[in-house]
Amino acid sequence: MDTRPMRADARRNYERLITTARIAFTEHGTGASLDDIAKRAGVGSGTLYRHFPTRDALLHAVLRERIDGLLAHADELLAEPDLSEAEAALGRWLRTYLAGAMTPRGTATVIIEAMGAEWADTGLGAAAAAICDALGRLLDRAQRAGAIRAEIDPRDLLRITNAIGVASERTPDPPAYADRMLDLLFDGLRTG
Repeated sequence: MDTRPMRADARRNYERLITTARIAFTEHGTGASLDDIAKRAGVGSGTLYRHFPTRDALLHAVLRERIDGLLAHADELLAEPDLSEAEAALGRWLRTYLAGAMTPRGTATVIIEAMGAEWADTGLGAAAAAICDALGRLLDRAQRAGAIRAEIDPRDLLRITNAIGVASERTPDPPAYADRMLDLLFDGLRTG
């Protein structure tokens, strides 16, 4: 891997591609045309592919800041000493996660796919693993507090949450639908 810093013009192209891709993915979902993104950014397709050899590499770059914030949010919630708040912390984190997974359209599907073993060596695969790990730590805490059933697996919970995101994208009011579905999900997760 080349660790030399980028030239100034290469850095500008890289940043312009991310900014343009963020807009295109928001407008057209994660399936937005990469050639259109390159054109809108004012660079050739070769420049786009030199920086981002795959759609997933570009999508990971676009989502990286959001993913980092989500992981930091999990750490903040895990630092709360009161175990009686463990279920609420898990719920807050899942709602934050889901709000991000619904925009751009298709992100929840991409994360489900990135959980597969064949993605392990990709940026999105590493991001999905980190998200699952953060969820696992929050889930474990809620389970130790006795609030959530012990047999719930973090990978299954992440897949179900992403499925809610996919379904929400197809409703007139995605946030309200997602919130209602998370409430139903938690009814099934709770002990007793």
